[in-house]
Amino acid sequence: MIGKRFVIVGATGTGKTTLAQQLAAKLHVRHIELDALHWEPGWQEAPTDVFIARLQDALSGEAWIVDGNYSKARHIVWTRADTLIWLDYPLRLSLWRLFRRSLWRVFSRAELWNGNRETFRGQFLSWNSLFVWAWRFHKVRRLEYPMLFKQPEYAHLKVIRLQSPKETENWLRSI
Repeated sequence: MIGKRFVIVGATGTGKTTLAQQLAAKLHVRHIELDALHWEPGWQEAPTDVFIARLQDALSGEAWIVDGNYSKARHIVWTRADTLIWLDYPLRLSLWRLFRRSLWRVFSRAELWNGNRETFRGQFLSWNSLFVWAWRFHKVRRLEYPMLFKQPEYAHLKVIRLQSPKETENWLRSI
């Protein structure tokens, strides 16, 4: 039985947003991108209370698909979700996908959220780069998620762990 409220987690660059968009289109439900709720113009983080209020409003519907890993939102999203999809891809694949995505965003000047755009300096020459983030947290998440799934407040979640793009494609096709 397929759920109605999904959360998609995984390392930066795994394709959480792409999968969320595809699944939302297939199931005809709302896609909620946590980054869009979190980032203000000028890459300023929304105050936590504002972010949480936006999130609670977005989750007011009966069916939705959320993508993102914000720990400050986990207690809200995960407790309301019925299905969690974990894109647990190898680090080298995540970094390669992040590299391609970042180049495209930098050179296309694609607007992301609230007027924000990625820059070459920000992505490739900064300690705040998503590459640094991915490198630092890939192993942490791999250890953390299985422990979180065992917590009583998340015991209701149907966890689907997908370990390759091919496995993800096959799963999506099976729905």
